[in-house]
Amino acid sequence: MINITLPDGSVRQYEAGVTAMDVALSISEGLARKVLAAEINGEVWDATRPINKDVSLKLLTWGEKGAISTFWHSSAHLMAEALEDLYPGVKLGIGPPIDSGFYYDIDLGDRVIKEEDLAAIEAKMKELAKSKSSYTRKEVSKADAIAYFTEKDDPYKLELIDGLEDGQITFYTQGNFTDLCRGPHIPHTGHIKAIKLNSIAGAYWRGNEKNKMLTRIYGVTFPSQKELDEHLALLEEAKKRDHRKLGKELELFAFSEKVGSGLPLWLPKGAMLRERLQQFLQKAQMDSGYLPVVTPHIGSKQLYVTSGHWEKYGKDSFRPITTPQEGEEFMLKPMNCPHHCEIYKSAPRSYKDLPLRLAEFGTVYRYEQSGELHGLTRVRGFTQDDAHLFCRPEQVKEEFKKVIDLVLYVFTSLDFENFTAQVSLRDKDDRSKYIGDEHNWAIAEQAIIEAATEKNLNTVIEYGEAAFYGPKLDFMVKDALGRSWQLGTIQVDYNLPERFELEYVDSDNTRKRPVMIHRAPFGSLERFIAVLLEHCGGDLPLWLMPVQVKVLSISDKYEDYTNKVYNALKGAGIRAELDDRSEKIGRKIRDTELMKVPYMLIIGEKEMNEGQVAVRKHKEGDKGSVPLQDFIDDILATVNDQMSGKKPVATT
Repeated sequence: MINITLPDGSVRQYEAGVTAMDVALSISEGLARKVLAAEINGEVWDATRPINKDVSLKLLTWGEKGAISTFWHSSAHLMAEALEDLYPGVKLGIGPPIDSGFYYDIDLGDRVIKEEDLAAIEAKMKELAKSKSSYTRKEVSKADAIAYFTEKDDPYKLELIDGLEDGQITFYTQGNFTDLCRGPHIPHTGHIKAIKLNSIAGAYWRGNEKNKMLTRIYGVTFPSQKELDEHLALLEEAKKRDHRKLGKELELFAFSEKVGSGLPLWLPKGAMLRERLQQFLQKAQMDSGYLPVVTPHIGSKQLYVTSGHWEKYGKDSFRPITTPQEGEEFMLKPMNCPHHCEIYKSAPRSYKDLPLRLAEFGTVYRYEQSGELHGLTRVRGFTQDDAHLFCRPEQVKEEFKKVIDLVLYVFTSLDFENFTAQVSLRDKDDRSKYIGDEHNWAIAEQAIIEAATEKNLNTVIEYGEAAFYGPKLDFMVKDALGRSWQLGTIQVDYNLPERFELEYVDSDNTRKRPVMIHRAPFGSLERFIAVLLEHCGGDLPLWLMPVQVKVLSISDKYEDYTNKVYNALKGAGIRAELDDRSEKIGRKIRDTELMKVPYMLIIGEKEMNEGQVAVRKHKEGDKGSVPLQDFIDDILATVNDQMSGKKPVATT
């Protein structure tokens, strides 16, 4: 008999070889019908896979991350089965789940799949799904795996098998289709009831531009047509909110092939937006005892060898820069932390100096593959709101909690109310990805868990998501469309202080190592602005808008008063623009509305004679006429409330 511990802490006994589905059936047949996968000791398994030892078990149903990923992985296999049926001889690459569904990379030889062919593939998938074919897992030897795919003449699978160890290879079969796969998968194809194949793209095999270009088919599936319809409606709304579209319309940023892929150019209004965010956080940091620093955009390669970044991230960095001096190499800075370690080391430190909080809006560069670049969310040059806190071991938890407070202040001020704090820990089994002492890792992980608990955060634990040098707390924010984004991050690090031999003199006059906390409430300005734009659909909070008020004159006859209003706004620190074009007022209003300017002040004869302004609010229309000073006072009060994290006051 084995013990199965359920999420509520209860323990049930079953015979060895029991499956998660068996457990679900013992609880309720209704529950069993909904189970898609299981979490065994934190790892997602097939619900039909035998369990032979004591474990913790969580049954996964639709809506949970592990269940959705498994559902979409199984859907990729279903699509591959349909493709083999419709296109005999097709060669299959890989077919993983992704955040928005799944894809499969295929080689059709001389044949071509077009957008109009997707409907037929969908129909075949639906036909196959109705058979309710079980997804069956089978362990195979490396020799048998090679023999199977040699017979199928599939070079891509053979290449994948070549990199696998004998004894760790599994096949999955559903219906007439068998694939090389680690799993997990849903119990049977009948769960897949609604299917949409949404696009076709080209993709180099294994992401290498030297390899053959394969055809990549993207799709998404759901357990019901209603959920698919809701998802497709969400995608339409997402298109309207796409930050690349909004960035162009609002004149915030641009890209240039001559400058280079993944290197955004910030236009004046976009630069103003960045500046406001920087000033906002810089003030909060100064109030919290942070000290500003500035470091170069390059660093000696040896700096990153010492830090460990060269070993772990070298392939994701730009190639080293050589100089005329033999053996001298520099790198475009991929991280700010090694520079900050050297700043710490630039002077003797005492326990009285700690915590030392160093902050920098530092621009870093990483070589993202061209196919992975996406607007501002995946770029090759970006600015982190980076800070590194050097503290004594007994200060770690308290400093960590203070950083959590700062992150929450940022989120509240920008109306990000729906988020989860992800405690990112080491992989339970594979420790080769990490550096540092086992004891220090355990202390760091416990400090993060305790700090998150004491701050009453809604947390989840994810194993294998830690940075190579330490565990972290990642803030997963849901936007207005329910999409999840990783924004702020806080990381505890015992390892870089060791690698850089950082020290402080303690009260007993002994030399000790400080602990380092890495933190970035925004993550990066580029990604944060992209998420913010899509979250609010371009209607940024008033305090952030590059242009807060536009002054529109009905006629040239009111030019003097219009200029007076405009100058009064500017004098009060309100970001205003003047539209004095010889256009009809209707055209001016439409153009301003498209630019999402929060307020328009319409100036006509009545306003000039009475010393007032006619207020028009974005999306809401006319709000009536008010004295100019009342409008100014109201705007300034709204901005102050928004920046302090309070709910905005109702502006006239």
